[in-house]
Amino acid sequence: MVNLKLRYKIWIENNGGKAFGNGPQDILHRIERTGSLRQAAKEIKMSYSQAWNLIRLLEKRLGITLLKRIVGGKNGGGSELTDEARELMNRFEKFHQQAEQDLNNLYQKIFLK
Repeated sequence: MVNLKLRYKIWIENNGGKAFGNGPQDILHRIERTGSLRQAAKEIKMSYSQAWNLIRLLEKRLGITLLKRIVGGKNGGGSELTDEARELMNRFEKFHQQAEQDLNNLYQKIFLK
């Protein structure tokens, strides 16, 4: 078995379907950095309406509010992550890192020995 490499995707689901994973984590990081859902969507070549619908769907599935919307003002408004969103992101990141470590250890134990 030459040049095999472990690949996997991790996400969290509820009865409604996918509730959180790498994609939502990425867009939330971009919103946090830019202060804008519109700018975050633009960076990943997603329409603003698609990004807005994604956030609303995630909020519904998770049962938490992810964004504080800032309307208008001299800077034109924007979006800010809620404390709940930051907590979810931190937990998902910790979980993902641990899962990656555990999966790599298991992969080496079974395939590389």
